[in-house]
Amino acid sequence: MGSPSGDVSGGEPRPLLGVSRSATGRRWLARPHDERLALAHAQRGGLPELVGRVLAARGVDLDQAEDFLGPTLKRFLPDPHALLDMQAAAEHLADAVRRGRRLAVFGDYDVDGATSSALLVRFFRAVGADIQAYIPDRINEGYGPNAPALLRLREAGVDLVITVDCGVTSFEPLAAAAQAGLEVIVVDHHKAEPALPTARAVVNPNRLDETMTDRLGTLAAVGVSFLLVVAVNRVLRATGWYANRVEPDLMGWLDLVALGTVCDVVPLVGLNRALVAQGLKVMSRRNNVGLAALADVAGINERMDAYHAGYILGPRVNAGGRVGRADLGTRLLSTEDPVEARDLAAQLHTLNAERRAIEALVLEEAIALVEAQAATDPLAAGALVIAGAGWHPGVIGIVASRLKERYGVPACVVALEGGIGKASGRSVRGIDLGSAVIAARQAGLLMAGGGHAMAAGFTVAEDRLADLRAFLAERIAQQTAGQGPLVPTLHLDGVVSVRGASVDLLGHITRLGPFGTGNSEPRLAVADARIVRADVVGGNHVRCILSSVDGARLKAIAFRAMDEDLGPALLNHGGRPMHLAGTLRADRWNGAEGVQLTIDDAALPGAS
Repeated sequence: MGSPSGDVSGGEPRPLLGVSRSATGRRWLARPHDERLALAHAQRGGLPELVGRVLAARGVDLDQAEDFLGPTLKRFLPDPHALLDMQAAAEHLADAVRRGRRLAVFGDYDVDGATSSALLVRFFRAVGADIQAYIPDRINEGYGPNAPALLRLREAGVDLVITVDCGVTSFEPLAAAAQAGLEVIVVDHHKAEPALPTARAVVNPNRLDETMTDRLGTLAAVGVSFLLVVAVNRVLRATGWYANRVEPDLMGWLDLVALGTVCDVVPLVGLNRALVAQGLKVMSRRNNVGLAALADVAGINERMDAYHAGYILGPRVNAGGRVGRADLGTRLLSTEDPVEARDLAAQLHTLNAERRAIEALVLEEAIALVEAQAATDPLAAGALVIAGAGWHPGVIGIVASRLKERYGVPACVVALEGGIGKASGRSVRGIDLGSAVIAARQAGLLMAGGGHAMAAGFTVAEDRLADLRAFLAERIAQQTAGQGPLVPTLHLDGVVSVRGASVDLLGHITRLGPFGTGNSEPRLAVADARIVRADVVGGNHVRCILSSVDGARLKAIAFRAMDEDLGPALLNHGGRPMHLAGTLRADRWNGAEGVQLTIDDAALPGAS
């Protein structure tokens, strides 16, 4: 098992294994780390050197290793009242419960919004409150609170609305609600502005006047919602509400918190890491009938981890908001009826297949536009802003992610209709797309917009697209000043042989989870592997058997590889050894457990 090279020549790191341009056009680099710290981790923890390097590369000090490998809520959960307005919100909501007021949660239509909404519905129902959920339609209503919906809730007798994963920049709708006598409590995590909306309380770790931003600013909305639940529960307990009632087990809902946190792509560090680690344990017990039904229809028959949450369950929960009914995800996650859960799960599974088909068409058109515009809108400008008429707004976020991964720069995808564009953007590490979008809105280039560092959404007039492209390019250039043009890169945590990619190594790597933003799954290079068999499966995946000169063998698969140059490179290797990059996963079959490499990239030695 080799060590990744950290050699620097001329001020720039040397490509790992000499790969300066791989099959996918990326340069391979060893993930930077402190070699002495890596060795200390390995020696103190009795870990393989590669695992020590991963810990060092993730910025884990020696005295943090125990908490990192075994994160607990006892260690990381703060006093919720440390957040501004949390005490006021908790006391007001507890009073609303005691007085029997009618409540509503107004959530976003993505997974973070659905899990936040379902968490609050489950909690307030458990404590005896009358609560309903309202999820706006993505196409007809758009993101966040809107005045007509809020006024309809008021007319239906709702006294108090809790917005989750939205609301912090909804100035006009919340002002209209206040005029109608509807109280609102905002629970959000998106970047706020100096002014706050009209509300009874605004709980958001990213308020500009918040002192807890450094510690809690990376929370997903469902994490903030969980802190709200803890705070309200504490007030109810203190006032004797549970004298004749069973106090709910808040820890039993951590599966929802884990799902929303993973799917919102927030950094899995600190409290987020503890919430997900503990929540995945709850998820594996399948106590939530909705999640259990979704896992069944998706064919998950093993212990669920962050991969299942992010890539299998999450997209299905999202499918309702993207191409179906926006409230399906929240209904699935909050129901207690197994029959309803199975029906909703089946609907979402079907809608997810429809979403994939729509996504493939939009992605194909978007890539064609990028390639056609490359000469006049070079990727070195720092960001892609791609627009198309007739694109389904429900898939543009996923397409933006695909473009970001393909080209290594922030990507915004705009669905145009009637001269108006609804857009979703995804960013790369080191570029705060949310702040750039907020600045564009403040500059008058957008009709609406907001987000956080890695993701953003906005509405733009079609005739302002050129100005927006120039504005974002300038903003991103300011953020990357001195770094030179963005070059697509693949950061790797180590180099292993085919034999070194073992069950024992995978066991050590698994301890480093949960994986996600801020703690990416270790990506390794398997050096000088011979592909003894390669074939196309499932239409566009490539399945391989790898071997080494010492006779070791390793299964491997490259998903969606035939959609890009990676697939042909694997199929047409000509018998030559290749360097392969990817992640190790468990391969369970007929009671036996092995290892499989999920291939992300490939390169021929000496031909890069």
